[in-house]
Amino acid sequence: MATLKEVQSKIVSVKKTKQITSAMKMVATSRLRGSQNAMEAFKPYASKFSEVLGSIAGKSGEGVSPLLISKDEVKKVAVLLCTSDRGLCGGFNINLIDKAVKMLKSELQGKKVSFVCYGKKGRDWAKKQGIPIAAEYIGVMGGNVDFSVASGSGQALIDSFLEGNVDEVYLIYSDFQGMAKQIPTVKQILPIPSLDEIVEQEDAAPADDAGTFLPEHICEPSSDALLGKMLPKNVFIQIYDALLQTSTSEHAARMRAMENATKACEDIVEELQTIFNKTRQAGITSDLMDIVGGAEALKG
Repeated sequence: MATLKEVQSKIVSVKKTKQITSAMKMVATSRLRGSQNAMEAFKPYASKFSEVLGSIAGKSGEGVSPLLISKDEVKKVAVLLCTSDRGLCGGFNINLIDKAVKMLKSELQGKKVSFVCYGKKGRDWAKKQGIPIAAEYIGVMGGNVDFSVASGSGQALIDSFLEGNVDEVYLIYSDFQGMAKQIPTVKQILPIPSLDEIVEQEDAAPADDAGTFLPEHICEPSSDALLGKMLPKNVFIQIYDALLQTSTSEHAARMRAMENATKACEDIVEELQTIFNKTRQAGITSDLMDIVGGAEALKG
């Protein structure tokens, strides 16, 4: 049985750990609020952009932009992997990396694959596996995500696609659906889905919140010229939205992980306190037995 000093030392150590996990939970909660506000603030812009894009796409032809044209044979694929820069967020990064592993073993098997890594954890995994890394963006996750990161990396991918260095581009990110639900998601961003799909997305919500049908958009210059300018921005918006959702999901996962860790510390302290009390009681009983035994010996 452990001595009283050893048990007491363990209790002090676990209580200090609890203080750390509790503080980390508070920090994650604060950052989650800011990240979630940024994500919610971006939604109206992304929604309006999709609405206008769908309206203009309905007036344009399929061959208006090379970004819409699929390659006859897909040999080279780029994968954008969004993860966190730091750990202590449960299975958040593992789930995203598992999604990438499944892609490599299924639809991407036999193809030349390179990764664009947002976040240190995904970058470290790709390096360990010997997977080519086309670009890495470290320190952009977890804080205020800058749109320039999405536009800069998105433009580089568009250039690679147009030059024939990449045939397809996929995005792996965490879809934030609530505090307790973040789903690893795969989305193809290049070539951009056909105009029919874009028009269908716009037609799916033809009215505003008040039920009033939205007006038709008048284009100047032509719809084809305008669509050619908007399609690259659509790629930037999808990347930026994925970064915002992944960042929000990271904070939610870390907050939940630290909450569970704090609860586990409380359970351990309670268990150690019970052991401490039993050990102390056993020591007191032993001392009493020695006293009683000594008294009986004196009587004899």
